[in-house]
Amino acid sequence: MKQRYFHHAFTLVELLVVIAIIGILIALLLPAVQSAREAARRIQCTNNLKQIAIAVHNYHDTFLAMPPSLFFEPGVGFSGNANWGPIGRILNYIEQGGMSGAVDPSKPFDHADNIAFFSQENTGRIPVFVCPSEENRQPREWAASGTIPAYKLYGANYAFNFGTWLVWDPATRKGGDGLFYPNSCLNFAAASDGTSNTLLTAEVKAWTPYTRANTAAEAVLEPIPDAAGIKTILDAATDKKLGPPIDAAATGRTEWPDGRCHHSGFTTALTPNTKLVYSTYAEVNRCDVSTIREGTNSNETNASPVRTVASLTSRSYHPGIICAARLDGSVHLVSETIRLELWRALSTRDGNELNNI
Repeated sequence: MKQRYFHHAFTLVELLVVIAIIGILIALLLPAVQSAREAARRIQCTNNLKQIAIAVHNYHDTFLAMPPSLFFEPGVGFSGNANWGPIGRILNYIEQGGMSGAVDPSKPFDHADNIAFFSQENTGRIPVFVCPSEENRQPREWAASGTIPAYKLYGANYAFNFGTWLVWDPATRKGGDGLFYPNSCLNFAAASDGTSNTLLTAEVKAWTPYTRANTAAEAVLEPIPDAAGIKTILDAATDKKLGPPIDAAATGRTEWPDGRCHHSGFTTALTPNTKLVYSTYAEVNRCDVSTIREGTNSNETNASPVRTVASLTSRSYHPGIICAARLDGSVHLVSETIRLELWRALSTRDGNELNNI
C-alpha cells in the first residue's frame, strides 16, 4: 500500500505570530544598536577634542604661548578674510604637516597662493575637526573670480574659548575674558582660575545661522544680556546670515581657517544647546549673533570703532550634552542643563568665580 506524505504549510495565524515576534525583537534591539553607535560617535568626538588639546599644548611648548584668534597690525587692521585662526596655526601638531607645508600661513588664507591649494578636491577637510555626528558636511564653495580659481572650504565642529560676551575692543586693544582673541598670545599662566577650571575648546555645529547686529548689541556690554535680551538684539539685526534653516546664507562655522569669532570661537553668553528662535524664520531654532567682525578695516581705523560682542553658543548632536576640553587637556561631557553662572565661570581665564559658586 502506497504511503502518503502530507506537507503542512504555515497558517496565516502562525505567520502573523512570527512576524510579531520579529518586530518585537527589532524594537528591543534597535535602541541598543543606536545607543551603541552614539556611544562610539561620542568616544570619537572626545578623542578629537583630546587631540586638539594636545596640539595646543605642543604649540604652547614651542612658542611659549597659545595661538591668537587673529593677528593684525594695530591701527591698520585688514580687509575681509585676511588671517588664520587657531586651527591654521596648530596644523603641524594635528598630523596635518602636509597641509601646513602646502599653504603659507603668513599670507591670508584666501590669498591666491593659498587658494591654489584649496581649489584641489578635499584639500580643505581636516578629519580631526569633524564630529562624526555632524549632519551637514558639505563644503562651502566659491566660484572662480578673475585669476582666483574656484575653491572649497569645510566647517569645523570644535571652536575655541572666546570668553563670555566681549570678543574685541579696537579702541582699547582689549580682548575678551576667554583664552583667545585678536593678538592675544596668552600663556598658561594667564589662566589664573586654573587650567582644570578653564575651557579650551567645545563643540559647535557647522552651517550655523547667525546675524551681525552692527551697533545693536555693542552698547550692551555689562551686564551680559540673558536669552530674551539676546533674542531682542537678534531680531533687530539688519545683516542676516540665516536662511531657512540650512542653506547658502547660513554660513556660520563654514570656514575653519578664518579666525573671526563666528567661525572659530564660542562664547558662554548662553548655556549649551540653547534654542534661540528667530522671529522671521520660525524653523531656525539655533542662531548666533555678533556685532561687527573683529579686524575689519573700516572698524579698526574708525574714529569711534565698534566693539565686537557675541553670543556664539556651543551646540552638539549628542543628545542632552556637549563635549568640551579644558586647558589641562581633560575632556568632559557637559550637560545642557548646566547652570549659566557655572558655564560662564568655566570660560573666564581669571575671573575667580568658581570660588563663589
